[in-house]
Amino acid sequence: MKRYGNLWFQVVDFENLLKAARQAQQGKRFRPNVLEFNYNLDQELLRLQSELTDKSYTPGGYRTFQIQDPKPRLISAAPYRVLFEIPARGRVVHHALCNVIVPLLDRTLIADTYANRIGYGTHRALKRFVYFARSSQYVLQCDIRKYFPSIDHTILKAILRHKIKCPDTLWLIDRIIDGSNPQGQEAEYFPGDDLLALLRRKGLPIGNLTSQFFANIYLNGFDHFVKERLKAQKYLRYVDDFALFSDDRPFLEAAKEAIADYLTTLRLRLHPIKSQLFETRQGANFVGFRVLPDRIRVRGDNLRRSRHRLRQMQQDYSTGKLPLAKLVQCLQSWEAHLLHGDTHRLRRHLFDRWIFTPPPEPTPVKIPLLFESEE
Repeated sequence: MKRYGNLWFQVVDFENLLKAARQAQQGKRFRPNVLEFNYNLDQELLRLQSELTDKSYTPGGYRTFQIQDPKPRLISAAPYRVLFEIPARGRVVHHALCNVIVPLLDRTLIADTYANRIGYGTHRALKRFVYFARSSQYVLQCDIRKYFPSIDHTILKAILRHKIKCPDTLWLIDRIIDGSNPQGQEAEYFPGDDLLALLRRKGLPIGNLTSQFFANIYLNGFDHFVKERLKAQKYLRYVDDFALFSDDRPFLEAAKEAIADYLTTLRLRLHPIKSQLFETRQGANFVGFRVLPDRIRVRGDNLRRSRHRLRQMQQDYSTGKLPLAKLVQCLQSWEAHLLHGDTHRLRRHLFDRWIFTPPPEPTPVKIPLLFESEE
């Protein structure tokens, strides 16, 4: 097993930090905190480089908010700057680290894990899911209960140390993991636990680039276990949503028990409701679509959220908050997503119904002269 060393000089290289700053501000360039950071970009990056080099860098606080749709979640993201706390350019640091370690560790992932990987994504995962579903009689579809809040810091660090041996890079990784904010989940007991095990820190903030990558790596050994030990020929995973397909129902029943046992070694549990074994002809939900034997439909809750977004865009465009170019981009992106299902009638219904009225032209106002000309 190859372990990677001598990575630190790549992480703290000024060109890498500059690239990371540009990546971190995509879609956010005109926000006040980003404009402030960019005003003295070279000085900010040199200061950040110095803090990393002398190990004085400390992750800043997180901007945290709750979402309720599609399910209750605590979202945390590293800001560019936290008031009264100078070394808080977390987003840039996360990109700088990932620029170096992701290409190395991504090659250890199996081909059928699709989240947060260049060239993969939901639509490629959906295509593979449809192929497996339509060539198999049964599917074991599973979801991990509260995945991000349950990721154990000690186990995650050990997994990363099996791949990386550069001490400076490991210092930064530990700094980021240890800087995670509490995810609000109660302690959970696993067989063999003592009091110290119950007090171990866990949970990664959803919203961080590093969290998304670490979540993939955390289940990498599990993926290899399913493929190589259980001999599952048809298996795929998207974040913590995974599925096994087979014509052999007893094989899938045994696999479910073996999977549950393996996940306890990672201090994870299957979701008791969302983990089910059933016939593929009944249809299965995956990445926002419902896959049936003869067609692919958009899930009802996904469609409901899209209608809400369309209504909001309609209002923002009519009041001038949303420019035409951005509106067209959003509508084209949504239609491109729908094209991956059998949605011709749905698309016609949606786009015939939703009419976007531009904001009214301002009425010209004549400003009277203070002094009329004598001519």
